Amino acid sequence: MPDRGGGPTGPRIRAGRPSRRVRTLLVTLGVLAALGMAFTMFAGFWTDWLWYRSVHYSSVFTTTLWTKIGLFFVFGLLMALAVGFNIWLAHRMRPPLSAMSMEQQSLDRYRMGIAPYKTWLLLAVTALVGLIAGASAAGQWRVWLMWVNGVPFHQKDPQFHRDVSFYAFDLPWYRFLLAFGFATAILSLIAAALTHYLYGGLRVTSPGSRASAAATGHLSVLLGVFVSLKAVAYWLDRYGLAVKSSDFRATGNWTGLRYVDANAYLPAKNILFFIAVICALLFFATLWRRTWQLPVIGFGLMVLSAVLIGGLYPAIVQKFQVQPNEQAKEAPYVQKNLKATREAYGIDHTQVSEYSGRAATDDKTKLRDQVGQTASIRIMDPNVVSPTFQQLQQIRNYYGFPTNLDVDRYPTKDGKEQDTVLGLRELNLNGIPKNNWINDHFRYTHGYGVVAAKGTESDDKGRPVFTEKNLPSRGDLGEYQQQVYYGEKTTTYSIVGGPQKEIDYSDDEGEKTTSYQGKSGVNLDNPLNRAAYAVAFNEPQILYSGAIGEGSRILYNRTPKDRVESVAPWLTIDGDAYPAVVDGRIQWIVDAYTTSNGYPYASRTTLGDTTADSLTATNNSRAVVAQQNQVNYIRNSVKATVDAYTGDVKLYQWDSADPVLKTWMKAFPHTVKPRSDISPELMAHLRYPQDLFKVQRELLTRYHVTNAQTFLSGSEVWQVPDDPSNDSRDSVPPYYLSMKMPDQKQQVFSLTTTFTPNGRDNLSAFMAVDSDPRASDYGKIRILKLPTSTTVDGPKQVQSQFNSEPSIAETISLLSRGHSQVEYGNLLTVPLDGGLLYAEPVYVRGGTLKYPLLRKVLVTYEGRTAFEDTLDQALDKVFGVKGSKPPESGTTEPPTSTSPTVRQALQDAQKAYDAGQEALKSGPDWDAYAKAQKDLQDALRKAEDAQSAADKPRTSGD
Repeated sequence: MPDRGGGPTGPRIRAGRPSRRVRTLLVTLGVLAALGMAFTMFAGFWTDWLWYRSVHYSSVFTTTLWTKIGLFFVFGLLMALAVGFNIWLAHRMRPPLSAMSMEQQSLDRYRMGIAPYKTWLLLAVTALVGLIAGASAAGQWRVWLMWVNGVPFHQKDPQFHRDVSFYAFDLPWYRFLLAFGFATAILSLIAAALTHYLYGGLRVTSPGSRASAAATGHLSVLLGVFVSLKAVAYWLDRYGLAVKSSDFRATGNWTGLRYVDANAYLPAKNILFFIAVICALLFFATLWRRTWQLPVIGFGLMVLSAVLIGGLYPAIVQKFQVQPNEQAKEAPYVQKNLKATREAYGIDHTQVSEYSGRAATDDKTKLRDQVGQTASIRIMDPNVVSPTFQQLQQIRNYYGFPTNLDVDRYPTKDGKEQDTVLGLRELNLNGIPKNNWINDHFRYTHGYGVVAAKGTESDDKGRPVFTEKNLPSRGDLGEYQQQVYYGEKTTTYSIVGGPQKEIDYSDDEGEKTTSYQGKSGVNLDNPLNRAAYAVAFNEPQILYSGAIGEGSRILYNRTPKDRVESVAPWLTIDGDAYPAVVDGRIQWIVDAYTTSNGYPYASRTTLGDTTADSLTATNNSRAVVAQQNQVNYIRNSVKATVDAYTGDVKLYQWDSADPVLKTWMKAFPHTVKPRSDISPELMAHLRYPQDLFKVQRELLTRYHVTNAQTFLSGSEVWQVPDDPSNDSRDSVPPYYLSMKMPDQKQQVFSLTTTFTPNGRDNLSAFMAVDSDPRASDYGKIRILKLPTSTTVDGPKQVQSQFNSEPSIAETISLLSRGHSQVEYGNLLTVPLDGGLLYAEPVYVRGGTLKYPLLRKVLVTYEGRTAFEDTLDQALDKVFGVKGSKPPESGTTEPPTSTSPTVRQALQDAQKAYDAGQEALKSGPDWDAYAKAQKDLQDALRKAEDAQSAADKPRTSGD
């Protein structure tokens, strides 16, 4: 007998059971953990709601939330009911257990084991499948909203003559319903089959009938539902051919029907649809016949037909009808693809003109004055001079400029507009004197002011000519609110407006402090809000810090692109938000796109790949949002602004004809303002967006042709050239500048690019789009197509000629000595009198100076090259004005020797360079450095003049 007095057995039993105190503690900890998880989830929800309410877009939050909740419960409940009903039905239809076979004896213990928990098990299974289905359906909120709010395109596809809205809005929803139906049928079939097996309706090893009549009927109906859905799938697949992507040998990526689709796949889908309907009826007929013989035969025929009719027959048609005469067979379908693609990407009205590529005027001196009328050549490259802005206008270490500055138009004192390079002096937390929580989030909260410079000029030291500078910023932009609380570099949260003062800016009199007066952000007066943000930001100090008090507000989601994407999650955001001073405030301007993947016959493109260039390769913040999105329809339908002080987000309807935007405006009413609300001051700073332009130029490498035979031959395929200013394989970025095309009467702010033939470096075409919305032809794309019978140098060839010219190479080598580094700016192309003028600024980052200064300008026209200190000097030399003799056309032979005068001048240049380096090391002594730089320029000019006088150029054609 066991020891009652505390033998080994008793104490072990008592020791193995937790005491009441331990159990209470465990329960308490469990409850606290559950409450903590619940509050964490609540904190995420609550802070999102507070943020949307603070930006006055709470309707976006509620519409999205209720749509997700509705889809979750409707489809989750449908899935749960379907699976649960079939489990219940299979259990109800179980046969009475008679003679127990070995199989049934094995299953009996499982039946007995789950018998007390049948109801709970049923609820658990249905709840699980319901949760999974509901979560999947909630992710389709965009598809639902587009279907329920879709508006017509008033354009029909050429094959089925359905409105494009059917493919863009309806078909995606029907496909989701079909996928949900398949999932429901399969899960119900599995659940019913398992239940029938568990309760004897299905037998695997037992002798006699393998299935009871009830199980046969039940499972046959479910199989009939599955096959019926397959019939619907075949029917929808017919329309899916119009938006199907495939690899077409002649053109690469292809969308829409080809010959084999229209003449083999489409008839096959029709036949398979009718076979599937008959097969489904055979399955339903088992309710009366109680045998699977005919349904199984029908299902086998359907599978065989799918292989033969849906697979083998189209392959035979492709092999023996299409391939022997591909161009003739495919031409009608390629023509449909050409038309649809050009319409879907807004390139259908592109104006393509022949351009000789050779100057029409023999006396080139007459062209000198035309240059200024044709283009405002920008020698300040916004992608190079940011370090110069940083060095000269940073003022304090806790300010910074973006890596790539922006180009805009601002009026001069005489009222004329000029291209301007500008950037905001934003907050740089890495430069504050001491990093701690108070400094990072309470004291250093914002940047200060705009810095702007003329795009077409530099001073005598190669520095930008600032039109807005210093701290606070002063200049041509007038008075405006200068604090920058929202910007591209502002990625952390700040808490403002409370007892803790902020550093506004510093000047010679010391630090100025301020307190945020805007209504942006979320109020932290409420303890619940503080607790929620403490959890959401994983920062407990928000809950108890004394720096937070009455009036404290938390600012976050502060980059312009993030704010626009958050309030309009149905838009795709352009990679380049840019600032402008509008009506006394700094406004970030953000271009946004509506896109679709369902435009019939239009070829697809991946946004991230199409918009990539040499700038996005080095600065990922310039990349388009949603880079992996595949689209075949795009419109710049919305212009958005974000106030740099208040963070206010405004969305303006830009493309009033876009049906995708109209659909989203129905789904989210009152979120997009009409175009008429755009003020004239704001309109003056809007422009054609870069990412849309890059998508269009990539498509135009193939779709500039309108003839199917030419398209199929591939004889006129172009490519976007690589950036000639570096050694990468990245595409050259497009450039903004004010210029006029040959058919225009005056300069227009434009976005430009070049094309080269596929696999070659000579020039194929030049492309420009009017980018000023005040111009009558805003958005009009013009392409100057060069003849294929002659070759015109492309950007890479021009850059190569620059680098190989002996006198230029010698000067570049001299400028690169020591620790100096030569940087090439944007190589701009300007059509002029039938020819093409190239201009490129050359910068030097010298010695201890860690920022680039403009030292030279390269210009070439009709084979004549100049490398001078200023743009005017280079243009004068190229066009042979002011007494200089114009060089002969052709290739100039290099000089065979260097004169003593040239050698002496180069020695003087080296001495001046060394003197400049010494001046930088001592102090630095800026006056001595400036004198040395002037001496260096004089020596180089003297060397070049002496070399030009000594050489007697001979052309290769002599």
